[in-house]
Amino acid sequence: MPPAAATLLRQAPAVPFAARRTAVSCSGMARRLVTASAGAGGLAPAYGGLLLDAGGTLLQVARPVAETYASIGRRYGVTKPEKRIMEGFKRAFSAPWPKTLRYQGDGRPFWRIVVAEATDCTDVDYFEEVYQYYAHGDAWRLPIGADTTLRELKDAGVKLAVVSNFDTRLRKLLKDLNVSDMFDAIVVSSEVGYEKPAPEIFKIALDQIDLEASKAVHVGDDETADKAGANAIGLECWLWGEDVKTFSEIQERILTTDDPQ
Repeated sequence: MPPAAATLLRQAPAVPFAARRTAVSCSGMARRLVTASAGAGGLAPAYGGLLLDAGGTLLQVARPVAETYASIGRRYGVTKPEKRIMEGFKRAFSAPWPKTLRYQGDGRPFWRIVVAEATDCTDVDYFEEVYQYYAHGDAWRLPIGADTTLRELKDAGVKLAVVSNFDTRLRKLLKDLNVSDMFDAIVVSSEVGYEKPAPEIFKIALDQIDLEASKAVHVGDDETADKAGANAIGLECWLWGEDVKTFSEIQERILTTDDPQ
């Protein structure tokens, strides 16, 4: 996704806090009580661990990809309209990838094909400028409330992990966005040799946070890579944008119990 296809194809803006449904929401004070009691050995969170997809879930592109490709490309003679750039981008992503992993190492072989297909430009310097643009935190942003939610969950004793189909730029991006230190594990497909929906990548993350699948929940934006992959090993998955739409909602569902008392 840059790395996951969903990051670049959807380009969905970070959504504002949704109106909370009365039947399942709790007040901010109630959430704080859950957090405090969990830390004191009292009421435990509903899940002991949260696994997060990166691109398209935790990381959102700062501006539409077609716009970025076009604006950088002007200096290299790219005149293709943004609509057609996006069409080419989608076409490259939907094409079968002949290798086991899309993102091997720094992911350049894959991204070189994507950029060329999207823009009809094979200039090496152009590709490198695009590639380096997405290697910096300024090209990305966190959804509203993500950093606060991560801190609250960590304070409540919830173990946090990133599980992402991404290349080796991911760790630097998480550092640039000041969230890297919040995670107990960062599992990147290009480093471990497995891509979602392979069960191995989820198992590696669970092993690193020392939890069974039944004790954690995964949040991601892809029906196959995230939901089907997680469910295959007994790991619950909430689809970003469907099952949960904000990080405050993720926090509520993990720190809120159904106990009427």
